[in-house]
Amino acid sequence: MANRLRLDKLLANMGFGTRSEIKRAVKLGKVTVDGNVARESGQIIEPERHVVQYEGESVVYRDVIYMMMNKPSGVISATEDTRDKTVVDLLKPEDSLLKPFPVGRLDKDTVGLLLLTNDGALAHELLSPKKHVDKTYEALVLGKVGESDIEAFAMGVTLDDGYMTMPGKLVIEEHSDRQGEPCSFIRLTIREGKFHQVKRMFEAVGKRVLTLKRISMGPLRLDDALEEGQYRELTPEEVSLLKGNRQS
Repeated sequence: MANRLRLDKLLANMGFGTRSEIKRAVKLGKVTVDGNVARESGQIIEPERHVVQYEGESVVYRDVIYMMMNKPSGVISATEDTRDKTVVDLLKPEDSLLKPFPVGRLDKDTVGLLLLTNDGALAHELLSPKKHVDKTYEALVLGKVGESDIEAFAMGVTLDDGYMTMPGKLVIEEHSDRQGEPCSFIRLTIREGKFHQVKRMFEAVGKRVLTLKRISMGPLRLDDALEEGQYRELTPEEVSLLKGNRQS
């Protein structure tokens, strides 16, 4: 069945003003449907079939949105908060119209890939514990990460609450010193999303995460061109990859 909705609702959803502003615009003849001046703001249309224009500008209707953000530190993964700035607060007004929400959570001090969408079905699939979607992180760890840690993570480690994690793939990128103390730059892929999981996994082997960045989630990889706090819409190819992952 074709999608049907009021003309003023379509225009409001696409950011062309409030319902009252659109009603005035229609009265002034600024809106056309299939080349004809619209007479009623409550006119029922089918976006896939009708051509709507506002002051000569074509209105492209959509009801879903998918965005990739490089989440900055100090911002929380939520739609609203009474104390802290949220990732939704970083969006431009026009990108907030369809009410996207963050898929999963990154800790306040964790940066990197965050998907924002209003596609609840896709979000559920990506977050479902039954799906075991890979999530890869880069981290700077205080302490020298070694082969014993790689083996422990591959077996699964016991967290502070007694929970045994699923196996994780730990790769050591390099070792360094930080103010005279040994540090390790690592890459870790896990298939769960427990509270503070990466940090707690390293605590379980006697080490501490200093910085943490998520670089991928399922088939979606963080765009290296995005600075912290920046975001962009996903490409059609990226959306297809995510939906393919949902169906696999």
